[in-house]
Amino acid sequence: MRRIFVQCSEAILVTDRDNRIIAVNAAFSQLSGYSAEEVIGRNPRMFSSGRNEPAFYAEMWRAINEDGAWSGEIWDRRKDGNLYPIWLTVSAVRDNENRIANYVATFADIGERIEASNQLLHLAYHDPLTHLPNRLSFESQIELSIRACERDHKQVALMLIDLDHFKMVNDTLGHHVGDELLKSVANRLRDCVRASDIVARLGGDEFVVVLPDIDCAMTIASIAGKVQRSLSDSSHRVGPHTLYATPSIGIAIYPGDGRDGETLLRNADTAMYHAKSAGRNNYQFYAKHMNAAAAARLELENALREALSSITPTHSPFTLHFQPQVRLSDGQIVGLEALARWRHPQLGEVPPGRFIPVAEETGLIQPLGDWVFWETCRNVRHFRDCGLHGFRVAVNISAQQLRHENLPSVVRGALACYELTPQDIELEITESTAMQNPELTLSILNQLSDMGIVLAIDDFGTGYSSLAYLKHLPIQRLKLDRSFVQDIETDQNDAAICSATVALGHNLGLELVAEGVETSTQRDFLARLGCDTLQGFLYSKPLPADRIVEYLRSYRPTRLNG
Repeated sequence: MRRIFVQCSEAILVTDRDNRIIAVNAAFSQLSGYSAEEVIGRNPRMFSSGRNEPAFYAEMWRAINEDGAWSGEIWDRRKDGNLYPIWLTVSAVRDNENRIANYVATFADIGERIEASNQLLHLAYHDPLTHLPNRLSFESQIELSIRACERDHKQVALMLIDLDHFKMVNDTLGHHVGDELLKSVANRLRDCVRASDIVARLGGDEFVVVLPDIDCAMTIASIAGKVQRSLSDSSHRVGPHTLYATPSIGIAIYPGDGRDGETLLRNADTAMYHAKSAGRNNYQFYAKHMNAAAAARLELENALREALSSITPTHSPFTLHFQPQVRLSDGQIVGLEALARWRHPQLGEVPPGRFIPVAEETGLIQPLGDWVFWETCRNVRHFRDCGLHGFRVAVNISAQQLRHENLPSVVRGALACYELTPQDIELEITESTAMQNPELTLSILNQLSDMGIVLAIDDFGTGYSSLAYLKHLPIQRLKLDRSFVQDIETDQNDAAICSATVALGHNLGLELVAEGVETSTQRDFLARLGCDTLQGFLYSKPLPADRIVEYLRSYRPTRLNG
């Protein structure tokens, strides 16, 4: 029995009936820091941490004396003064006359177990990257805030924050840089709000801020503006990279916009998408009409997915229309632009301005763009078989298509399939697309150019571009956006932009194509500026394949001075 007492790994302490220590084992000394000589004859209250109330000890002693034993978690104090948690079991030992003769306490340090438990609990309710509360924690906290404000007749504001173009950071610089940016954003959000407010990360680049006890919408607008400025006005430094993170913020308010957390979050999400459609880097309050718009958008997205999945080699709900491009110097048609059209059985004719943005946002632009490219090549083969030559057909390439390094291989495969040459097609990329992932973009465009394919920048002047980068792109054409051509006769700013763009393009050795030309006055103005090629309703609206064949056969070139 003595060997068991001495060698037991759990600490053992024995007292007499007056609760004076009469024996301790080696494990006790190792755990508490006290030797046997330092504690013999003293009361165990010398180890008290002071963290437990007198009522706690009263209940403990009642259980020991009446029930014979007590077990539970308690904090003790080591010899060095540090507190530590133990799991303590105290048993009363009775003699032959059933009187208490001794008390025996056994205990073990459970600090590591508690720390591990706390870490698991923290992980369950917190985001491991930013250490903000996660969705699970947010859902419980928002309901508590709503109930509290319901009792006090106060408002609760919920702000859903989505970072604009965050995916581009991950795609171009890597996820480790994106993670560091998210941590920086989380720190700024915490600094923007009160200690009583809730800041949580729902996942990805979505954050939520809950503001309880709000008195009016102006207060919410003030905080939303502060959040917007904090995130976007100054850069985030991540290693060697200087990054900017602009937010799109949707705001919903209890009780007007929802009486529970789920409804508030859904409506804030609707408002956030409204902020994105309003140009990003702004905040929008929820309005009921947004739900109708969101429902319409969801209907359109589902219809688009269904339409793309129904494409077969012999059938497609999409068609291509072609619009001529006319060279000013001799009136010859030098190109056609292929434009996607979609007629839905219930939605009717869906304009490209509606379904193309949805396709880009949802990633459906990849399969749609692939279909447009292959269908264009099939039609070009048809034009050649009809004896129509002397022009290229331009195809728009999306940012997602351009991000795929196998794009040159796909182009070679389609050309070979329809026995076409690289000179038969032209690839158009938008200005903003050209600026994404510059190294990969330049590599792919160089491969396409080396094949002999003409490359064009579409919608030039409507996005942001670096002219220093632009001059290194292997492009041959700039397409002046229709928004500048539309008011070129009456708006001096548009006229100046067109003039400067034409001069810039020619200085770079590029051909200038003006879109949206509808009147002879616009044509004459662009001719005086030196524009090379025109495209627009002045010559023809976009026509389906069979009608463009008829148009090309009957077309007679007219010189500008004729």
